[in-house]
Amino acid sequence: MRVAGFCLLMILPLGLVSLLPQSGANSQPISPLAYNVFATRWPSADAFMHSISAKSDIRSIPSAAQTVGAGAQQDTHPAVDRIALAVEAAPESRAYALASQHPPQDDAASRAQTAHNSQKVARLLPQPRPSDIAPLAQAKTELIEFATAPFPYEGVVPGTDKPFLNVVEGEQKGHRTSRGAVLWEDETFNDNRVLVHIPSGFDINRPAVMVVFFHGHGANLTRDVLNRQNVPEQISLSGVNAVLVAPQFAVDAADSSPGRFWQPGGFGRFVNEAGKKLAGLYGNPAKAKQFTNMPVVIVAYSGGYLPAAWSIRNGGLGARLRGLVLLDAVYGEIDTFAKWIKKSPSVFFVSAYTSSTRRQNLELAHLLKEENVRYSNDIGQHLWRGRVAFLPADSDVRHQDFVTQAWTSNPIADILAKLD
Repeated sequence: MRVAGFCLLMILPLGLVSLLPQSGANSQPISPLAYNVFATRWPSADAFMHSISAKSDIRSIPSAAQTVGAGAQQDTHPAVDRIALAVEAAPESRAYALASQHPPQDDAASRAQTAHNSQKVARLLPQPRPSDIAPLAQAKTELIEFATAPFPYEGVVPGTDKPFLNVVEGEQKGHRTSRGAVLWEDETFNDNRVLVHIPSGFDINRPAVMVVFFHGHGANLTRDVLNRQNVPEQISLSGVNAVLVAPQFAVDAADSSPGRFWQPGGFGRFVNEAGKKLAGLYGNPAKAKQFTNMPVVIVAYSGGYLPAAWSIRNGGLGARLRGLVLLDAVYGEIDTFAKWIKKSPSVFFVSAYTSSTRRQNLELAHLLKEENVRYSNDIGQHLWRGRVAFLPADSDVRHQDFVTQAWTSNPIADILAKLD
């Protein structure tokens, strides 16, 4: 009897547990949205900027750097810097699926595609708990000071052992360019702010990508990257679960100096700080690690080619750097780009160009052909899987408009929409 009673006591709790609601195969998993829409032709830049600006929370921290009026010349063609670089390629990394921010259409094909993409994402990222899901209700855009920003920079110019600030007049310090012009630190190289943007609907619990944008000559972040080139709006228009980080380089000047990105690991330290700043802007500092570990895509326009070259050479990002997009930007460092592409077959590389950089792009394509690296003249789809593409623009496309009008309107948004 004692044995029988003991067994009964052991069996009863198991029976009661079986009556409780179960999670598992029969429960409904929380799946990321998978529908992605991108129209290749949008209204004019002014029109869509006006339509979106009312929805965004944009706050600006005053800058100590001086700016010029709207009539100043912008994005002039950079002089070619001939500093030779040795390439340290990033190792291969696995494919990474992105989630879309757009709601799925209510039809059978969309539901099937949603289920398919949800299964892909589930293999890459654990399903979050319901309490963790908090998509951003409203876009957030800020200018934020970074300790690891390219400037101010007190170091040397690589390969010369000479200080970057090589001109001193009283208490003023400046940099003399290869053209002989003197750019003063307090006016040109003293802005450590970074334009940070998180679009509406962004969800840190879903696969995402960090886009790092390098501007060209004669630019400042507010007037050009935000208001004229509409880079944050292109991130939002793509419908991809992506965030934007755009550092300030030389303010309103014809200079491509990378500053701290010259230093080994400088770009990696910047991206790590960006993860923390993004988490704070998102409203959940505890998510800093998830932001920091995102795959990274560099988009460089015009004079931004030089910081891009140093970032892929010794930025220290490794396998997290998944793609490089050059927008009329191959003014130099051709060997650097060629070697990185060859040694990193799992990354994607897209270079679009006007007549300004046609010769350099053809030279780069020739180098790749000699190394048996395949490339095409079409972006295609599934860039995450690795692809090399050269995209000549129509003859009527202008260099100064290339960030908003290249092979298509809103080219950054088009690239993001074709990642997966």
